[in-house]
Amino acid sequence: MSEQKGQRADDQMGQWTGEQRGQSAGEQMDQSAGGQKELRTREQMDQRTGSAAKERMMKHRVELDGKSILVTGSPGFIGAGLVLRLLKELTHGQVISLDNMNDYYDPALKEYRLSQIEKAAESSGARHVFVKGSIGDRDLVEELFDKWRFDVVVNLAAQAGVRYSIDHPDVYMESNVIGFYNILEACRRHVPEHLVYASSSSVYGGNKKVPFSVSDNVDHPVSLYAATKKSDELLAHAYSKLYDIPSTGLRFFTVYGPAGRPDMFYYSAARKLAAGEVIRIFNYGKMKRDFTYIDDIVEGVFRVMRGAPERALGEDGLPVPPYSVYNIGGGRPEELMDFVAVLQEELVRSGVLPADYDFEGHRELLGMQPGDVPITYADASDLERDYGFVPGIGIREGLRAFAEWYADYYRSRG
Repeated sequence: MSEQKGQRADDQMGQWTGEQRGQSAGEQMDQSAGGQKELRTREQMDQRTGSAAKERMMKHRVELDGKSILVTGSPGFIGAGLVLRLLKELTHGQVISLDNMNDYYDPALKEYRLSQIEKAAESSGARHVFVKGSIGDRDLVEELFDKWRFDVVVNLAAQAGVRYSIDHPDVYMESNVIGFYNILEACRRHVPEHLVYASSSSVYGGNKKVPFSVSDNVDHPVSLYAATKKSDELLAHAYSKLYDIPSTGLRFFTVYGPAGRPDMFYYSAARKLAAGEVIRIFNYGKMKRDFTYIDDIVEGVFRVMRGAPERALGEDGLPVPPYSVYNIGGGRPEELMDFVAVLQEELVRSGVLPADYDFEGHRELLGMQPGDVPITYADASDLERDYGFVPGIGIREGLRAFAEWYADYYRSRG
């Protein structure tokens, strides 16, 4: 299965670059009748290729091996998974992890992920360096860019959590807006081959139209967290336009899996049930979520890193923003109560809970809470078209892996 997916990615890479491989970014060249090469603008390319260019966005191939790569938010949940994948795939080069290791949730979990990264680095051909610090520290960000001259930047550092943003707005502005601004400023001075950054499905707010498409209007966020993520997309677009920085934003849909964030519902529910506490289920369980397993998220980010938006000139002679946004979600929203049922079954199977556990007595159904939405549902057709990938791991497989990890992790800690 994984080999087939990898082949699709390699085939797609060939389609992105074609005969233009080896040319500098943005230099889409054409051979005229007289044998002279001429620079084509994006508009001229579209006119000559017709609808085909509109159906698939042209990408510039980015070779990761041997490059200097920054991953902020590692060893956070997604960041750690991505760094582990990079250390597995790369034969040389360097990966720099940057995270402030804050106590939004138990720092021991980040320490655990970092230990996994350090172990993987021992057998990797690529070098790994962890830097403890915040993207909100502009001097530090500039120092890192000056020292390492990053070829690829993946910004996953952010203050997460929809509900937490209601009572703690300052930390969201510092990390998600000011921090990302610092990354963009550093990229302006040291332009990378590709800037990839985390957005969120939260930007869709209370949109009624489903599935959610990247072409949908997202001007009405229902939480500060969502507003900061939408702001990041707008900032990235402006910097792509002004400074010709190839950037891709990724709207993640309800990421879950082993070693995840304890504030996420599936994780907190497991902990509460194991402790004999009551789990709270909002909107009386009448919600759907497009749950996306961590391995699918990492696969998506990894593929996107290797295909940057093409640089090109507009008819005015100025850069057309090399900018893209994609959803990363499976497009299979699950009923929340079905998700809870599978979680309970897998917690029993893994030995976290006894077979006769009274689930009905340990849950409370409540109304909708502020900042929440009734459904998330990804239209990932753009991702499939441009990168040959759609998440495919179902909740049974994903929750089984989580429950088994959970049992081992907490058993080892007494």
